[in-house]
Amino acid sequence: MNPRILTDNHIEQFKQHLVSSEKSPHTIAKYCRDVRAFTAFLDRRAVTKELAVAFKQTLLDSGYAPASVNSMLASINSLFSFLGWFDCKVKAIKQQRQIFCNEEKELTKAEYVRLLNAAKQKKNDRLNLILQTICGTGIRVSELQFITVEAARAGQVTVKCKGKVRTVFLVKELQKKLLRYAKERHITAGTIFITRSGKPLNRTNIWREMKALCKDVNVNPNKVFPHNLRHLFARTFYGLEKDIAKLADILGHTSIDTTRIYIISTGREHRKRMECLHLVQ
Repeated sequence: MNPRILTDNHIEQFKQHLVSSEKSPHTIAKYCRDVRAFTAFLDRRAVTKELAVAFKQTLLDSGYAPASVNSMLASINSLFSFLGWFDCKVKAIKQQRQIFCNEEKELTKAEYVRLLNAAKQKKNDRLNLILQTICGTGIRVSELQFITVEAARAGQVTVKCKGKVRTVFLVKELQKKLLRYAKERHITAGTIFITRSGKPLNRTNIWREMKALCKDVNVNPNKVFPHNLRHLFARTFYGLEKDIAKLADILGHTSIDTTRIYIISTGREHRKRMECLHLVQ
């Protein structure tokens, strides 16, 4: 059997395969980044099952979390499937389902309010409203482009993401804020959150602006990023409704197992519930 040398041409063909499979740009970039990391590890050596397993171990030895390792393995296993190198595929690391989250990574509602106030004090109305829009709807930052003037008027947004279409409702207060913001900036149609050139905002710029608020309000920067607003929405919604299936639909999740990750409580809350059992006399 000829040695399996992974080339730039292979990676480009794999990228085009992902495009034709209608993967999101973010997913495509992530898969290609992981594959190039594997290519660098190979250092021109032929691909074998043994080297793929060694790559997994190297990631673990380098301090990668098991979930991150499994994510990278999913990328290279997808590549192997595309190339027909099925015998090189590597098993994921088995993990026990997490029952509580790290408090240092969970954004609280109080911290969220402090961020809103900081954005308001800095007169950054756009960032303030972006935070409220993501946290008030549970949408992804990449889905902000679907928040249009027309959607604000209708009170609902049609979101198209990852090959799925879902409807997201806007509460009346958010409707009014969005329409007022659009009117003040003379945006009469289309996407509301845009750059000066009229293009949808880049997620990196939003992330950077959010981080800049942390120092002013004493919030850990490690927990301040757009996706954590989505998590806060999920925990708050579930706390009221206790309906994980409905929440999965709202968030656009195919699997409820994904939604479970969003609603796990902190270790402090988990400990408090255990104390309430009063089983140790």
